[in-house]
Amino acid sequence: MSTAPPPGSARPAEGEAEVGPPRRLRRAERREQILAAATRAFARAGFTATGLDDIAAEAAITRVILYRHFESKADMYRAVLDRACTRLAETVGTGNYGEDAIATLVRAAAADPDAFRLLFRHAAREPEFGDQADALTTAAAEVARRDLAAQIPAGPWLDWAARLIPALTTEAVIAWLDAGQPDPGHAARRIGQVIHGAIQAARPPDRPS
Repeated sequence: MSTAPPPGSARPAEGEAEVGPPRRLRRAERREQILAAATRAFARAGFTATGLDDIAAEAAITRVILYRHFESKADMYRAVLDRACTRLAETVGTGNYGEDAIATLVRAAAADPDAFRLLFRHAAREPEFGDQADALTTAAAEVARRDLAAQIPAGPWLDWAARLIPALTTEAVIAWLDAGQPDPGHAARRIGQVIHGAIQAARPPDRPS
């Protein structure tokens, strides 16, 4: 007795696996998918020029699904920035700038260039999200001041260096990304040379004995 397929169905071709309906993502997985897609979309065009339809298309979902996870585009953008901050902190740390700090930062930026650019370039240019950019700048300056205090006397030049070094580091990494990530094995050393020059400039001049 033959076992014919039910009416309206078709057997898969020989050597072809049967394909069922697409697997539904769990809520956390779907949220992560949306945030990853939003990061790419925002990095291309910025917050203002990126619409929810752009993000939905990037994530291959509908706007209805977007609204199940985020109340608005602004809510999504903040979530994107929070995600980028959290992932960077998990990779680089927040306590001090050790010997491998620049190399670790370069690797983190190379792993997710869009998130790195959003965090350190685009967010600062969006007035609505300036508080997050300011908080990140303040935290980085505090860590830099603590580390630089062993090399630069307290005073205005330490204040200058504490603000300059984090900004110079992130801009150097972004410039490296924009240049196509050349010579990745030596990028951290090259960026370190730039940072060392800035630290030397903040130190008091040697006095003749």
